[in-house]
Amino acid sequence: MKRSIVLLGLAAVAVSGCAMTGFKNRSDLVAEPSACTAKRFEVYFADSEARLTESARQAIGMTAAQLQGCEIRKVQVVGLSDARGGAEANQSLSERRAVAVAEALTAAGWPAPVFDVDAVGDTGAVADSGVREPMRRRTEVLIDAAPRS
Repeated sequence: MKRSIVLLGLAAVAVSGCAMTGFKNRSDLVAEPSACTAKRFEVYFADSEARLTESARQAIGMTAAQLQGCEIRKVQVVGLSDARGGAEANQSLSERRAVAVAEALTAAGWPAPVFDVDAVGDTGAVADSGVREPMRRRTEVLIDAAPRS
């Protein structure tokens, strides 16, 4: 019993110490995190397609909305493909995917000059006999954003 009284006494001292610091409400203590930070997201595509799916359009729209009012310093868009098909066809497909995403971001109001569009084709993809690689059918989007000064 004596132990809990001591703990309660310490808690009371700590609380009364906080009250003396001059903080009036929670917002004085806690700052909301800025939405204007670096972000990364992926846009997935159907097999052998470079057209955006509805889910892809939603992901792009959601990210554009989150970063509205931020300074978009740079956007890197990297297209990828799986290892099915020839290397040249996969390179072309990954380029079309990256361009489709960059165009959708531009249509969402992002400044085009900050885009760095790249494609790696099937580089790094491993062809496994008959196994499709849906995780490689994507475009990675890396955003360098900051609060406007």
